[in-house]
Amino acid sequence: MSIYDLIVIGGGPGGYVAAIRAAQLGMKVACVEGRGALGGTCLNVGCIPSKALLTSSAKYAELAHLSSHGIAVEGASVDLSAMMGRKDKIVGDLTKGIGFLFKKNGVELIEGWASIPADGQVKVGDDVYEAKNILIATGSEPTPLNGIEIDEQDILSSTGAIALDAVPEHLVVVGAGVIGLELGQVWARLGAKVTVVEYLDRVLPGIDGEIAKLAQRALSKRGLKFQLGRALKTIDKTNTGLTLTLDRVGKDKEEVIEADKVLIAVGRRPVTRGLGLEELGIALDPRGFVQVDGSFRTSVPGIYAIGDCIPGPMLAHKAEEDGVACVEMLAGEAGHVDYNTVPGVVYTDPEVASVGLTEEALKETETEYSVGKFAFMANSRARSTGETDGAVKVLADPNGKILGAHICGAHGGDLIAELVLAMTKGATVAEVAATCHAHPAIGEAVKEACLDALGRAIHA
Repeated sequence: MSIYDLIVIGGGPGGYVAAIRAAQLGMKVACVEGRGALGGTCLNVGCIPSKALLTSSAKYAELAHLSSHGIAVEGASVDLSAMMGRKDKIVGDLTKGIGFLFKKNGVELIEGWASIPADGQVKVGDDVYEAKNILIATGSEPTPLNGIEIDEQDILSSTGAIALDAVPEHLVVVGAGVIGLELGQVWARLGAKVTVVEYLDRVLPGIDGEIAKLAQRALSKRGLKFQLGRALKTIDKTNTGLTLTLDRVGKDKEEVIEADKVLIAVGRRPVTRGLGLEELGIALDPRGFVQVDGSFRTSVPGIYAIGDCIPGPMLAHKAEEDGVACVEMLAGEAGHVDYNTVPGVVYTDPEVASVGLTEEALKETETEYSVGKFAFMANSRARSTGETDGAVKVLADPNGKILGAHICGAHGGDLIAELVLAMTKGATVAEVAATCHAHPAIGEAVKEACLDALGRAIHA
């Protein structure tokens, strides 16, 4: 059996992209995947199916607002089976597409679950493969709550929440992060009563606080109810559904909520169990993340790790950037990922997008900065489309260097790209403000926010 230059363990966004890029660089590459389909969590049960459902549910929800446009709609209904079928077809087509890319680039797919029995060896089933380098790209999984058993029937993870066969009467979402809010909005749009329970006193931990408040206000208008500062204590199954007991954080008080479905969405944890990492002496932190240096090298020579199983933002596009940088360095080229310019997006309505430092972080470090803001209510394109919730916010140092950018509003996930590029290339708020933006367009809000950081806003 020939020795591979690289074996990648995991066929998610980080793993399959790394495998393809390594093959492009002339390496003999294999990728091991045990799920039965390429694409990892993101493509199979995460980013892509959730966005398919968000899109479908948004079209249904829009019908309720068409009367203001002079359009009357009667008798509209939801065919949940057809909606789920569309979602599944999108996933299936994309997973097949990755298989095609593997064949096109000469990447060998090895199906099964992998372990690393020794340096330079990967075991899959009864077969052992040899490699000069091994790349761990095993991703992450939903974080469980102690004492709460997820059965994917009544008590759900995100996997179960994208596969329901009926709209719940009352869905309780535990966790006001990205996954909880996105899936909560899907089911609220389709007719469920949705209550979001969060331990903290705010939604979207890690997002700029002012932007998070705008998002909560907008989502409340769209039907989500928030119970903040509550800790889930127990879930009891009854003849009529589920009974949740909550503790008021910092207060000696309990509350009870009745529901028929509960989504546990309190975060994700790295998948590193079962690989044999501890036996090899690969360093893990207390949360199970693989420890790596700036070149993605673990504490064992020849073994590397990327994506959700190492520290950093747990995002598919970050994993892709990790994978490309890692294999390019393996090939003797320059590779680098700047985590300060990795954007994050919440695909609710309105969208929430963020890159760089928050205002809270700047205050904590006593960094001198200016703030520029522009509300979508003052944007003519947003007014014409009726998408006026939210604002663009930029944070800059005294020289105009952009330290962070945060958006709550329609198309925020697309708008943030301009500010990511500006930060990556060192463009200042003055340079972004001096860039001609089409009119009327949502993107003018970015220009106006940068003008505001200079004290020169025109339309605010």
